[in-house]
Amino acid sequence: MGSFSFLATKYLLTAGLVVLISEVAKVSGKFGALIAALPLVTVLVLIWLHVEGQSVERISNHAWYTFWYVIPTLPMFLVFPYLMNRFSFWMALGASALLTLISFGLFALLVREIGVELW
Repeated sequence: MGSFSFLATKYLLTAGLVVLISEVAKVSGKFGALIAALPLVTVLVLIWLHVEGQSVERISNHAWYTFWYVIPTLPMFLVFPYLMNRFSFWMALGASALLTLISFGLFALLVREIGVELW
């Protein structure tokens, strides 16, 4: 497969997954959330890295750091619904993004104490 056709396939499959999840969420919020919570994008990235011949170390590092980067994003999913009921979508999203940045910074400082360097 040529370089351009591989890249196009990669983009179409990855974008198609996001569109599929959003369409499922329109029908069933719970099922859409379940699918979105699965690490499908990360699995696709691992597949693309493998197919593109990246080293075992690079692929393993991606999975390792993804684990640590997911943890500080979790508070956003609790705060966003609360804020959505009180403010506009964009304000809730912005505040949630800010919370995620703060959570990430604090979490990075915390895990540094156990030898995990996130920045």
